[in-house]
Amino acid sequence: MNGHIEVSGTGRASAVPDVVRLRVGVRCEAGDVSSVLSDATSRTAALAQAARDHGVEPADLATTDTGVQQRRDREGVEVVGYTAYQNLSVTVRDPSRAGSLVSAFAGAVGDALTVDHLGLELADPHPLLASARDAAFADARAKAEQYAALAGRELGKVRAVTDVVDSGPQPRMAMMAARTTDSFVELGENTVTTTVVVRWDWK
Repeated sequence: MNGHIEVSGTGRASAVPDVVRLRVGVRCEAGDVSSVLSDATSRTAALAQAARDHGVEPADLATTDTGVQQRRDREGVEVVGYTAYQNLSVTVRDPSRAGSLVSAFAGAVGDALTVDHLGLELADPHPLLASARDAAFADARAKAEQYAALAGRELGKVRAVTDVVDSGPQPRMAMMAARTTDSFVELGENTVTTTVVVRWDWK
């Protein structure tokens, strides 16, 4: 039996995100429940309209949560008013519009605006994963060929390939931006890393 050699390889691939996910909302205060709910509802409708005006499709706009809370005095005894909130999830498929969209939200609802989250993603991460796997296998082969040369041997057939769990797209800082006249969103890059373990027979 000629034996075998088993090595691991690591590959990485990066791409600029092409989807921006925002979680925005409104937070309003009033002296009674009816008034605060009416205010929050009308302002949320203004947010949704601003999103549609900037090309956000209905399927990319969704209410995530809503609620009303009492506000009490400093002693925590007497109810002095109510706070209502409503939040929307907004998916922006043209990152160049993200900055102007946030500005439009501020213009639509003023100081009631809340921005709780901004996520940068890839609409389809599979090509990036495929590139990372290609790089991982090439890395494993390069190592195996080096060890084979050092040992005075040659590689034979591949006998086993083990795909280690991939790490999904992770943000990485880079000087790229989707700039607008009002503000900007730094896109950076999303990077995936994958590891493969390959076993070759000796020829």
